[in-house]
Amino acid sequence: MTLLMIGATELIIIALLALLLFGGKKLPELMRGLGSGVKNFKDGMNGIIDGKPEEIKSEVVDAKTEDAKTENQQSNGSK
Repeated sequence: MTLLMIGATELIIIALLALLLFGGKKLPELMRGLGSGVKNFKDGMNGIIDGKPEEIKSEVVDAKTEDAKTENQQSNGSK
């Protein structure tokens, strides 16, 4: 018997066992966390960080770094 041959009866039994183990209130929270983890993993595989592609994110970080350097130079020059 292989793992791919799981039928409807087996899925129902697994769902009932999960419900008994975790309870009705905790189970949706666990599924939400699992879904969030899968989404973050897929985004990481596609190079997406904080909802933005990694290339755009690096450009934003570079621009902020340059702004900080400019402000730092201006404040050092006025002292």
